[in-house]
Amino acid sequence: MASTYGTSTEQPAAAPAGDKTFPPFDSANFASLLLWLVVFFGGLYLLMSRLALPRVANILRARQDKISGDVNEATAKRAAADQAAADYQKTLAEARANAQAIAQQTYVRLAAETEAKRKAHEADLAAKLAAAEAKIEATKSKAMAHVEEIAHEAASAIVEHITGKPADPKAIASALTKAKS
Repeated sequence: MASTYGTSTEQPAAAPAGDKTFPPFDSANFASLLLWLVVFFGGLYLLMSRLALPRVANILRARQDKISGDVNEATAKRAAADQAAADYQKTLAEARANAQAIAQQTYVRLAAETEAKRKAHEADLAAKLAAAEAKIEATKSKAMAHVEEIAHEAASAIVEHITGKPADPKAIASALTKAKS
């Protein structure tokens, strides 16, 4: 059968009068179009429900499980981190208390050592002071023993200087005795 339409670039001849509707919209084709529509969509539904949708559901379930697992793991790690932080704070507080106690003990020990050294130095200085005072007293008493002799010599020298004659030792001795009393 020959086609009414040619393959040339010429305008086709006018179509018969009853052939003016678009074939999918032709009411004579509705039944077969609906049948094929049902067959294709039914096949597509079966294909999607048996293959594609279970895969998508498995992927979504796996993602949800992964997310839930990650959230649970993060919650557990956060709890562990909070516990570690609390332990750290407790350890830090204990270390500070220990350091404070050690510092206090060291302060008390050093204060006691310093006090002992101070007392030892004071005792040493007191002993040296007592020795120096004893030496001064001995020197003073030795000097006082010679005061009379020195006074005698000084008086004789003064009398001799003033009078030009040597002084009488008995007169100087009696004058010194009167001055002592």
